[in-house]
Amino acid sequence: MGSAAAVAAVAAFVGSGRLYDQVGKGAFSIDREPEPGPAPGTPAARAEAQAEIRQLVEAKSARREARGEPPLDVEAEVAALTSAPDSSHDDALREEVRQLVIARNERRIRRGEDALDVEAEVERQLRELGA
Repeated sequence: MGSAAAVAAVAAFVGSGRLYDQVGKGAFSIDREPEPGPAPGTPAARAEAQAEIRQLVEAKSARREARGEPPLDVEAEVAALTSAPDSSHDDALREEVRQLVIARNERRIRRGEDALDVEAEVERQLRELGA
């Protein structure tokens, strides 16, 4: 009886090797190559982003309703999130960068280095930030 059990164990071990190769494979596997999406900046990419934003806002609104709070105006929220940033954000960013450049200039002067042209440095940093 012992030899029959050993033969059965060896057969089970050999047969299970292929099963272990499949563990972790499938639709949700990390090893899978992701499907390419639309190229950034294209109308298809913007439409996909807007659809995902809409889903998130709708889910947020549903959670609010489940808590007994008033629902969100989904259209207004999506429009606010997908619209181009207003210039007040740009002005605030520009002012923050200007303050950082001025502080850097003060440190440079204390070290005996030449001061930077504040406006030129602000423009350079904003370009680097993509703003």
